[in-house]
Amino acid sequence: MRERIEKEKKMPKIPQIIKDVGFDFHWSEEKVWKLEVAITEMDIRELLWHFDVPFLDAKGERYNLTPREMMEHPDEHPEEHTRTLNADMRYPLDIMENKGRWLMLDGLHRLMKAYLNAEKSVRVRIIPRERIPEIVQ
Repeated sequence: MRERIEKEKKMPKIPQIIKDVGFDFHWSEEKVWKLEVAITEMDIRELLWHFDVPFLDAKGERYNLTPREMMEHPDEHPEEHTRTLNADMRYPLDIMENKGRWLMLDGLHRLMKAYLNAEKSVRVRIIPRERIPEIVQ
């Protein structure tokens, strides 16, 4: 019990908007990467809603920057901008259906790079919800 309380104190406060759209579980990106799931193409427009949610970090704080803000003002957010430009497009985005739309498990910077490069579609791996037990932390 004490360990859980200490862990929660160290975790950043998650904004309500992220709680509203996000998953109700914590996952390991490494476990997601290990899943064998087919790669498919998806219209990038289905994922652009992510750009209006503060999933990014700025000025030493967590969850206080939207991808749209970063892309509109890259000079104000050089670390995130560089990370986006350096995103490795060889890897697909990992997504899962959640609350009626597709939600990223991994690949937000790749999504931003694809958008900045005027891509119309992105490569994705659609992770089925029944695979959740395999990726939880």
